Amino acid sequence: MLKSNRLDTLAFDPEANAFVIIEYKRDRNYSVIDQGVSYLNLMLEYKADFIVEYNESQNNVLKRTDVDWSQSKVVFVAPSFTDFQRQSSNFKDLSIELWEIKRFDNDVVVLNPIKKSKSAPSIKPLQKVDSQSEISKVTKEIKVYQEEDLTTRGSEFSVELYEEFKHAILNLDNDLEFIPKKEYISFKRGKSNIADITILKKGIKMWINRKKGQLEDPKHIARNVAAVGHWGNGDYEILIEDNKNLEYIMSLVRQCI
Repeated sequence: MLKSNRLDTLAFDPEANAFVIIEYKRDRNYSVIDQGVSYLNLMLEYKADFIVEYNESQNNVLKRTDVDWSQSKVVFVAPSFTDFQRQSSNFKDLSIELWEIKRFDNDVVVLNPIKKSKSAPSIKPLQKVDSQSEISKVTKEIKVYQEEDLTTRGSEFSVELYEEFKHAILNLDNDLEFIPKKEYISFKRGKSNIADITILKKGIKMWINRKKGQLEDPKHIARNVAAVGHWGNGDYEILIEDNKNLEYIMSLVRQCI
């Protein structure tokens, strides 16, 4: 219970360093946009309360500066969603996610995300209509990163290099997808992180999601960063300034699939 609001689950995403509110629904008579935005606004207004809740339930201490509040999000989990619920949350820059849960024989439970459409609009026009609304307050502080947010940081050359490696990674498996994060673009297969790429001015930097000692790299082009601070997942980092080793690097990435 937080400020008279009963949250089903309060989680913390260590990759984004952000809180996630998870709500479970059985019926379909509710507004995901109204409740989702209300919860996001609650999180931003009572940051200290969320940190206290975390510290009281966990063994480590979380400080306010340890949290990236701009990456906060709300996730709704339900057996199904109406077309209206799907459409109302289909904004590319709104941090509200819908996940459908299905239970099969032998107690097998499957969770599937409702992905936003590629042509999903921005919610910012709604923000301009009423600058004092909850949506406006939330969108000013919470940022949902798009691929172009990261490509604009690079040069024409490095973006072309990124595109070449992006397509090479996606071609390794039909189930791979890329998800833009604050500092890098993550390549995932289901819930498993495969590799991450950040775009620099003179090239790109890639992290391969293998722990120290688990990557077979006979050419030794991947740097072990297990004891060094870095953005991406995994203990191996590669600085890429051309496409000469593209096929070899893909053989390293393939070890994560």
